[in-house]
Amino acid sequence: MDYLIAVLLGVVEGLTEFLPVSSTGHLLLLSHFLKFETTGKTFEVLIQLGAVLALLTLYFQRLWDVVVTLPTEPRSRGFVISVLVAFLPAMVLGVLLHDFIKTVLFESPRLICFSLIVGGIALWAVDKWAPKPQHDDAMALDWKTALTIGLFQCLAMIPGMSRSGSTLIGAMLCKVDKKASAEFSFFLAMPTMAGAFAYDVFKTYKQMDFSDVWLIGLGFMSAFVTAVLVVKALLAYVSRHGYGVFAIWRICVGVLGLVLLQMGF
Repeated sequence: MDYLIAVLLGVVEGLTEFLPVSSTGHLLLLSHFLKFETTGKTFEVLIQLGAVLALLTLYFQRLWDVVVTLPTEPRSRGFVISVLVAFLPAMVLGVLLHDFIKTVLFESPRLICFSLIVGGIALWAVDKWAPKPQHDDAMALDWKTALTIGLFQCLAMIPGMSRSGSTLIGAMLCKVDKKASAEFSFFLAMPTMAGAFAYDVFKTYKQMDFSDVWLIGLGFMSAFVTAVLVVKALLAYVSRHGYGVFAIWRICVGVLGLVLLQMGF
């Protein structure tokens, strides 16, 4: 049963990491209701790396082109600066608030459910009434726009708010079109998730238990494969339909979670 749960949680991680529905919220709620716990949350920490590697695989050529042309192309330098500027607020607050987030916020299923609902309402409203887009290239955002998006990303430190959801809301409010918002959210995910992963391991490695290596491996591979499929499909979908369906999903999951918690699960 643990192996089936590991695959399920890996698939959920891959499905939800880059959708604006909160992968952390889904993983924590599922782990709570399925009574699946690992020492130091080893499993939940390590399988996220599968989703990061999925992004690197899909965007390797574009990122490699940026690296190669960095000394000569202003566009490449501008892109790197925009991602670093957007990453900075989450890096600073993540270090300062790490212990509070992991020991207090992560242990509150009701907070996660309320965050899913509130974030879903916000996403639905912004998707419907966002200002007319003026930016359609995720690799050409100015540093002020990038910084604003990075500040919105900090909302994701509340589990259930969603890193991608927060950045998408910030990007659309900054007049970035929906497809470019999604792509910039992907690019920003790489340093953010890699940094969070590295710092989390640094802070909790003494508590981690790697004895269930097969469980971790199954979750990792499930997350990787599912994330590859999701990223490809998401860009095509949001260009045509927007983010309304994800907002509704968040609200439904949050309400269902509150009902189950009220019933004593």
